[in-house]
Parts: sequence; structure tokens; C-alpha cells
Amino acid sequence: MDRDLLRQSLTYHGHSLFSLLKCEQFENPDFKLIVANLTKTLHPRKEKSYENASVEQFIARKADLLFAPIWTSSSAANNYINEETEDLYAIMPPVEQFMDVPFDERRDLFYRDIERGDVVIGRVNSIRDFGLFITLVCLGGGLPRNIEDLEITALCPVRDVPSHGNHDNPLSYYQVGDLIRAGVKDMDRYHGKLTVSLYSSSLSPQLSNLKLGIISSDEMPVHYRHSVSTACSSHTFDSVLQHTLGFANPATVEFLLGKLEIGETEPPSLMRGLQSKNFLEADYGTSIRKRQSASWALKCVKIGVDHFKSGCHVEAMNEYNKALEIDDNNVEALVARGALYATKGSLTKAIDDFELALESCPTHRNARKYLCQTLVERGGQLEEEEKLVTAEHLYRKALTLDDTFQEADEALKKLQQHIQVRPWSIQHSYHSIEKGQFFSCKNIEKIVCTKGF
Repeated sequence: MDRDLLRQSLTYHGHSLFSLLKCEQFENPDFKLIVANLTKTLHPRKEKSYENASVEQFIARKADLLFAPIWTSSSAANNYINEETEDLYAIMPPVEQFMDVPFDERRDLFYRDIERGDVVIGRVNSIRDFGLFITLVCLGGGLPRNIEDLEITALCPVRDVPSHGNHDNPLSYYQVGDLIRAGVKDMDRYHGKLTVSLYSSSLSPQLSNLKLGIISSDEMPVHYRHSVSTACSSHTFDSVLQHTLGFANPATVEFLLGKLEIGETEPPSLMRGLQSKNFLEADYGTSIRKRQSASWALKCVKIGVDHFKSGCHVEAMNEYNKALEIDDNNVEALVARGALYATKGSLTKAIDDFELALESCPTHRNARKYLCQTLVERGGQLEEEEKLVTAEHLYRKALTLDDTFQEADEALKKLQQHIQVRPWSIQHSYHSIEKGQFFSCKNIEKIVCTKGF
């Protein structure tokens, strides 16, 4: 369990949560190791005026999951992207824009949630000797909020305004109406006052890459631009979501999982029945999808074999290619396509397919058998082209795959005898091996048509 996170929670909730934890987690060995240290962090505190018993009970029951190390991010900055891109995921207007939330309640919620280091964007409404007054328009990082109509004003003291160029007075660089991006330096929640700064040191670490100061309207956050475009319309949240470019991105889930640093194979969950350790590897979507693809590909292979037997080689090739698009390592599709290549005389392509099939399934009998036959057939062609060294290599390769393959052994012996008799010249009449002694491409076609793959 993450000791620091658990200590923070106990500091906030106090003895009531600690009592519940001792009841719910008394058998947890991790909790037993740190319980003594946690006791020291508890301090008497005034009880809250509102009920939070349900929250504390939830924390106590799920403490082993909530405070597990798997939730700890190694790089908090990854939760933020440097530049919002609309086509990666759906960036929506603030949700309260689609709700009837009272003015005063929205204002109170803003002051409740704003923190030091947050980013705000506003327009300069007044310039005084001691600083800039800025009317806030929106938040520039973290959760989007609809605050433009709340008339919230922030002060940027002159000491928090950097100098620009030769301007003796840093405020002379700014004009009323300028759009300003600033960091929250301090706040008074009770009186509703904000102090902001234009120095990057005022930002939280995960937002430190943002540029502070004057910005253009094109640099406004995407959620604000969407908010303006839908403000006068009667569209619902769902209809706006459906028309958002990023919502149609097929990689949205993968992108958001990466942004939150949640793995697809080890997804953390607060539901004990969905803990990844309870599932076999074969139960995950990737494994199921692989089996489904293999099954679909085999159906295409079967249709292709039927076309092959009927002599419709073009249709057969289309089906084999379709099968390999669905499952690029499908052994049966590779063997079937290799046999068709061999039948059409494309022996090199046939050899490539048979070899790929054997790499995926070294025990596949037909892939090995057809490869040996095709290697011998190709070796015969190379002999006719007087490429004896390459032909010898193919014969040896066939024997390596099957040392009992008689045709390859006979072809190799006759080739070696011929090389000894005529080492430097080859005549076309040299090829005395009867072609009927080999399993030629015609033999492969015959086998396929009668016995299948």
C-alpha cells in the first residue's frame, strides 16, 4: 500500500476512517506493516458539519485497491498533453453548460475547486500602477469550467508581471482587452479574491510547459471554442459528442489509456471481480480477437480451395489474400497460396509462403512436404539456367527439411556427378534426370485437388 497516499487520506478524514480501516483491513499484511506509523499521523480535529460516512466506508473497504502501487504514476506530467488535438479524443464544452446550474452555485464551486498552480485565461479590464485587473474567461488547464458569465476578477500585481524588452514599466506592454494566460498564485475562497502571476514558477509541475502572458484567440482551449460555438444552440450533450471529430477516432480508448497510464493487459479496477489477476491470458480481448480472426481466415481458405479445385485460380488467390489480410500468420492460407503460386510457376513466391508457414508451425506436414517438392523443382530450373551452386543449395535445403526425401537426394547426387565430369561448362543436354521422378508443381496441384491441405 502507498503509505504517503494513505497518510494524506487519514490526515483529512481523521480517527473515524482509521477505525474503519482497522476493521476492514485487519487481515491485510501491508496494512499491518504501516499501521503503527499511521497512528502517529493522526491529530485531533474538529468534526465536519456534513456527513461523509459513506465515503469513509468505501475507502476502508477498497483501501488495498485504492492505495495499491499500481495506481502510482511514474510521470504525472503524462496526464497532460502539451497541445490539445481535436482528432485524438472528444474535447467537450464544460458539462454545466448543458445543465441548469444556478449562478451562485457555479461561482461557489469555482472558488471551492480552484488551486494554486492552476491556469486561468482572462481579458485585461483595467490597468493600475500596482497591477492588472483581469476578468476571467475560462480555465487553461485541468477540468474545463464555464465561468465567462460569473464576472470573476483576478489581480496580477506588478511584481508578478515580467519585463519585456526596453519597457521600464512592465505594465506598459499590456492594453485593456488583451487576452492573458496566467497562473493562480493565491486565493481567498471566503472573500472570493484571486491573485495571479505571469511567471511560470507559479504553475504546478504538470502545467509548467504552458506559455504565460498575452495569447491570441486561436490559442484559446478547444473546450472554450466548442463552448462558444454551442452556447446559442439547443444541442444536447450527446448530440454535441456525436458530432465531435475525436469521438469517431478508433484509437480513442488506446490514447486515453496511455494518457492515464493504464495498461490494457493489467487494468486496475476497484471491482474485485474485474481484477486482472483473476483472468487467464486467453480471456483477454486480444487473444479472443486473434482466435476470431483465425476462424474467419480459415473460412476464406476453404472457399479458396473450392475455387482452386474448380480451376478458378484468380478467385482462389483473392480468397487466400483476404485470409492473410485478416490473419497474416494463418498457416493454412500461406500453404494454400504457396501451392497456387507453385501451380502457376511462381516457385520463388511459393517457397517464401511455405517457409513462412513453417516458421509459424514447424510441425505442419504439408508445408514441409510442399516446400521440399518446390525446392527440388526450382533446383531443376536453376540447373537449366546453369546456376549449379544455387541449385545444389536448394537440394541440400530440401534434405535438411526431410533427410528421407528421395528425389532431393537423387537430384543432388546426379548434380554432383555432373559437376565432377564437367566442372566448367554445362550443356543443355546435361539434364538427364527424368522429370517424372520428381514431385513437380503438377504433382502439388494433383495432391491439393484430391486430398486438400
